[in-house]
Amino acid sequence: MNDEPFSAAMSSPYSACVLKAGYSVAQPDGTFKADGTITLLTGPRNILVDTGGPWDRDFLLGSLEERGLSAGDINVVVGTHGHSDHVGNLGLFPGALLVVGFDVCRGDTYVDSGLARGELGQGIIPTPGHSGQDVSVKVRGTASGELLVAGDLFENYQDESSWRELSLNPALQQQHRQRALQTADIIIPGHGLPFRVTRGAQEPQEAS
Repeated sequence: MNDEPFSAAMSSPYSACVLKAGYSVAQPDGTFKADGTITLLTGPRNILVDTGGPWDRDFLLGSLEERGLSAGDINVVVGTHGHSDHVGNLGLFPGALLVVGFDVCRGDTYVDSGLARGELGQGIIPTPGHSGQDVSVKVRGTASGELLVAGDLFENYQDESSWRELSLNPALQQQHRQRALQTADIIIPGHGLPFRVTRGAQEPQEAS
């Protein structure tokens, strides 16, 4: 298997639908409740970015069904990183091309995608920092401009007080965050609603 289907899937304009906005909420006992944002990209191929946790199984299948899709209709599944609240339902999509961090496979066949070296450049981009192998999905040509499905590169649209505490490499993550804010028009974060990037503004704005 080569990586041609993976490249082509990201090179044409897509529309995006947030099936579930993630959350991360501290609890009084010192724990926190969290779930990852689930995003569906529709276009020449159907692409799911993050699958939520395993507790989202029925919700995810129901959300796809509401849009006339089954798990078998999903061509590509991207896990922005390997945490359980983002890749807990990979098993629902055994026939899809799976991208989890820098790993790319179809079934039990893995390929060298070049992601770790930033070589693929067709929509999937390396954005490590939160973990060691984070990726984000860049979508050009949407009605709202350039869209970035960012995983936990951004926790939510007001995460300045929290993201560093959750970061494996804050300095590296900060570099990717700044680059994203310079190029994207809309960012879909890993644990919140989409937000619009306003150039020169002190804080990003929630997307309407």
